[in-house]
Amino acid sequence: MKDLPLAEVYQLIEPGPVVLLTTSHRGRPNVMTMSWHMMVEFTPPLIACIVSQGDFSFTALRATKECVIAIPAVELAEQVVKVGNCSGREVDKFTTIGLTPRPAALVAAPLIKECFANLECRVVETRLVNRFNLFVLEVVKAWRDPAQKAPRTIHHQGYGTFAVDGNTLKLPSRMP
Repeated sequence: MKDLPLAEVYQLIEPGPVVLLTTSHRGRPNVMTMSWHMMVEFTPPLIACIVSQGDFSFTALRATKECVIAIPAVELAEQVVKVGNCSGREVDKFTTIGLTPRPAALVAAPLIKECFANLECRVVETRLVNRFNLFVLEVVKAWRDPAQKAPRTIHHQGYGTFAVDGNTLKLPSRMP
C-alpha cells in the first residue's frame, strides 16, 4: 500500500452516474452538472444531494424547494461537461449548450428532452444545508424515454475523467 492524498479520496467513492439538475427561479430555468448524490430511501424514493452555495442553482433550489434530476446517457457526455464548465449566472445553458427544456408535470423546473430519465423532485429535508449543502429530495414523478433502450451512464472520476457503464452482472438478491 502507498499513501493516497486525502484530496483524491472522492475519486474512489463517486456514488453514481453524473446527472443534470434543473431548477427554475423567477421564470428563469437553469441546469447544473451534479455527481454528488445518493439514494437514501426506496419508498418514497429519496435522494440526498450536494449543491454548493457557490452554484447558481443553490439559490433557486433553496427558494423554490423543487428541481428535476435528469439522467443523461454517454452520448451527452460533452454537453454534460459543458454544462458543468459554465455558470447560469452568465449564460442560458439550455440555449448555449443545445439542451431542450420540456415542461414537468408537478414542478416548475424543466425536464430535459435528451435525457433518458427525468425525476421531478421536491426538497423534503434542509437541516444539513447550512452545514454541508446537503438537500434531501423526494421524487414525486418519474419519466423514462422508451426510445432509449439500453442507455449507458457516465461516472465522474475527477479532473475530466469519466467511466462509462459496462456489462451488467445479475446475481440473486433479496433486496430491491
